[in-house]
Formats: sequence, structure tokens, C-alpha cells
Amino acid sequence: MAYLKPPWFTAKIFNPIAMATGISNVETLTLTTRSTKKAQKIPVVTVEVDAVRYLVSTRGESQWVKNVRANPQVSIATKAGTVDYVAAETPVQDRPTILDAYKVKAGKVVEGYFEKLPDPADHPVFALHPA
Repeated sequence: MAYLKPPWFTAKIFNPIAMATGISNVETLTLTTRSTKKAQKIPVVTVEVDAVRYLVSTRGESQWVKNVRANPQVSIATKAGTVDYVAAETPVQDRPTILDAYKVKAGKVVEGYFEKLPDPADHPVFALHPA
């Protein structure tokens, strides 16, 4: 499966600032890594479609996607607080509507990812159900 690795600046500088400040609708996903079983924090933008909250991987088959598949117990932190969820992967055929809503919410920042990876199969999507 395809993956777009983030540049060093994004991974080491922008992402920590985005999680700390919540700029651009950024929320903090906390999950458990597969190998070390330690908590990992990832900046994400979730989107709600038909009263369900979704987590989208814009960069494709990332390590956080593999970690969520291995352990779907995650949490999302915003300025309003932290909520625990169980993530369930959405089938490819159900992704287009969610991805369209995500692109509207996330804006121009994600356009390049979807140009490079236009197939919905390249963007894992997880429905988040309160734990």
C-alpha cells in the first residue's frame, strides 16, 4: 500500500506545535505502538459524517494506521478534553463520502496528498466509537 513520508520539518517541528496549539483543526490521537507498547501521539483532523466521527490517514499506510489496526483502543484530545474510542476500519467502498467531507474540513493542506494518492483505497479510514 502507498505511503507519503512527511518531511523532517513537518514531523519534528510543525506536528508538535500543531498538537500543542490545535491550529488548523488539529487534534491529538494517542495510540499504543505495536512493538514497544508505548503511547504515541499523532496530530490528526477528524471529521463527522452522519453522526459518526472518523479518523483519516491522508498519507496512506502509515505506522499509526498499522498501530491502530493492531490495537484499536485510541483517544482523541482536543482543547475541550480527551475521549477514548475503539477504532473500526471502514471498507474502501464506504470511504469516498467520508474523504470528501474530510477534504472540505482539512482544506488546501491535504490537496497534495489526494493528488499523489487519488485512490480511496490508499487512505485508511477508521470509524471512532466511544469506548
